[in-house]
Amino acid sequence: MEHLGERRAAGTDGVAAADAAAIPTGQVAGSEADLVLRLDQAMSERLRAEGLLPIYESLEMPLVEVLADLERAGVKVDTALLARMSRDMDAQLQALTKEIHALAKGEFNINSPPQLREVLFDRLGMKSGKKTAKTKAASTAEDVLEELALVHELPRKILEYRSVQKLKSTYVDALPELVLPETGRIHATFNQTVAATGRLSATDPNLQNIPIRTPEGRRVREAFVAEPGHLLLSADYSQIELRVLAHLSGDPTLVDTFRRGEDVHDRTSREIFGALSAVPPAEQRRISKMVNYALLYGKTAFSLAKDIGVSRKEAERFIEAYFARYPRVRSFIDETIAKARETGHVRTLLGRLRRLPDLRSKNVPVRMEAERQAMNTPVQGSAADLIKQAMIDLHRELASRKMRSRLILQIHDELLLEVPDAEAEAARALVTEVMEGALKLDVPLVADARLGRNWAEVH
Repeated sequence: MEHLGERRAAGTDGVAAADAAAIPTGQVAGSEADLVLRLDQAMSERLRAEGLLPIYESLEMPLVEVLADLERAGVKVDTALLARMSRDMDAQLQALTKEIHALAKGEFNINSPPQLREVLFDRLGMKSGKKTAKTKAASTAEDVLEELALVHELPRKILEYRSVQKLKSTYVDALPELVLPETGRIHATFNQTVAATGRLSATDPNLQNIPIRTPEGRRVREAFVAEPGHLLLSADYSQIELRVLAHLSGDPTLVDTFRRGEDVHDRTSREIFGALSAVPPAEQRRISKMVNYALLYGKTAFSLAKDIGVSRKEAERFIEAYFARYPRVRSFIDETIAKARETGHVRTLLGRLRRLPDLRSKNVPVRMEAERQAMNTPVQGSAADLIKQAMIDLHRELASRKMRSRLILQIHDELLLEVPDAEAEAARALVTEVMEGALKLDVPLVADARLGRNWAEVH
């Protein structure tokens, strides 16, 4: 029988390793279970006192079974496709290396910040005011390269090189090593108690962070496939955080937009620019979308200006125009921060609590970050609660209907299922119904569901 000393002698507190080795595993498990039992009453009372017992009992505990089944199911990966991608990326990196060396007028180690710094700022004479925190040397971080890429091709190629290299090492080469031989699938771990907003996170590997906007990222998603005779079903919420914001703020214009089924970014574009603006409609919509999400995530005019490529003064004008058209959003933000400063915490729709002691910090950047968290957490955290509720409801419905479709991934506001061909349409209808009915808001929830043979096909 395996003994405690064999598993974790190093973690034994106050017991000699030799004595610990004599304690059977079963006895250790019993002791740990007894400890949990003795903590039950004290922890339950604390949860009750802080108003957290309902969300613990009705959301987080039922979700444990859902996540256990999801982890057990795993997701099938086409390792042969990933092997081909790895070879293609090797060739792509070699070609980029030649281009970079030509632009740099000589060979250097692309992965060496000191050598890259010498090429950019000494050899080619580029200018940047940002310094590294430790050495105070000129920075070669991504944001610096993005700025320099506006005036020279070399930084753009460096960024492209880094993107391909990171994708190759993090996913293309790493994923096959994580396939469980017995199942031929990857079984990631989902964590309930890591993200402060209540969002789920994934590790070993982090399947929630595979890029979708780049061609290489989309190719990686092609490697996530359905078993023969099955399809993948992806369902995600449409503009869920903006819908939650409409519900929480009660802004009549924002609420009306979603109730009418209008495109919120088009509506914001009309509200901000007006009918006579000289800015082209496509550019209006792009800017309006950036403004919608920038304010949702607490970005400043400085950050927004950088994101949309305008002056700080122009960004301030967009923000002022936005709040003039959505005044209840402004009130909601101000009231949320004021209440959080008074109580020291914020809550989501279902009562999840996040403490924010830094709201009273004398350090201005620290306090501003806490204010950003105070306005963002009720929105993002409520969206996280909502998708968790949808997962629980869907898991129960699939079981009660004895369907063979199963959840295999959760990526923030998206659920990914593997469904038998014969159940595909029924599963699509069910997941849409469940997600749109997970919580009752003042605006309708809308879920889009798509079927395909791989993860890339369903986007």
